[in-house]
Amino acid sequence: MNKFTIVFIAALFLICCKPERTNKKIFSSFDGTKIAFEDEGTGEAVLLIHGFIVDGNSNWGDTALKRQLLEQGYRVIIPDLRGNGDSDKPQNKDAYKNDAEIKDLIALIDHLGIENYMAVGYSRGAIVLAKLLTIENRITKAVFGGMGLDFTKPDWDRRIAFGNVFSGRTQPDEMTKGAVDFAKDLNVDFRIMGYLQDYQPETSIDELNNIKIETLVISGEADLDNGKPEELQKEIPNSRLRIVSGNHMSTFKQKDFAEAIISFLKEK
Repeated sequence: MNKFTIVFIAALFLICCKPERTNKKIFSSFDGTKIAFEDEGTGEAVLLIHGFIVDGNSNWGDTALKRQLLEQGYRVIIPDLRGNGDSDKPQNKDAYKNDAEIKDLIALIDHLGIENYMAVGYSRGAIVLAKLLTIENRITKAVFGGMGLDFTKPDWDRRIAFGNVFSGRTQPDEMTKGAVDFAKDLNVDFRIMGYLQDYQPETSIDELNNIKIETLVISGEADLDNGKPEELQKEIPNSRLRIVSGNHMSTFKQKDFAEAIISFLKEK
């Protein structure tokens, strides 16, 4: 059993024990796609963006980060990106092109009437957040979790491999088999997962260099799935790096992950 399979089996155990959704709402995005989201608490708003294959609840629902944010008086907003969870799942690939996910997030914040907010993205959610930061000027602080610099490469082998296997263009290999098995267990739509890789938002190193707000890059000590977090942090001017416990599929549930993020968000 390779390391990718082991990691995804461990993640499946955690996610299968997820709590029921609370406070789920729906809004109609820029193109009529229905986007599901949770909106809990009051105070400063924090947007939590989920990763690949999972949805907002399975990524964030039973985490120390969400609990502590609510306990400390933050408003926590957790969407299901299009094609995931309880959001609409368009079968047309055009629905995932041209940064549709970014437009959805901007439309959600508009819908909620929020003037300023902070944002946390984990894994693929960090990739989405990177592009969001190049367009959205209402974000006051940002957190990139579980991510290195590799996503900035147009020909990133990991993205291409996942896009190919979920679209059925190739068969699973050592890199992708664990993710494929995980996706089967969660009964996600493989075609859509392929679209999400094929049309993933793109952010260049030059664009990262132009991020002005305070940013935290945070990763587990055993997490190099998406490249070295140190390399990402070096390309974002007003940023810092924290290494905490865990691997790619466990770090986001750890107490020290939550504490590091909340400490960063609370700084004035």
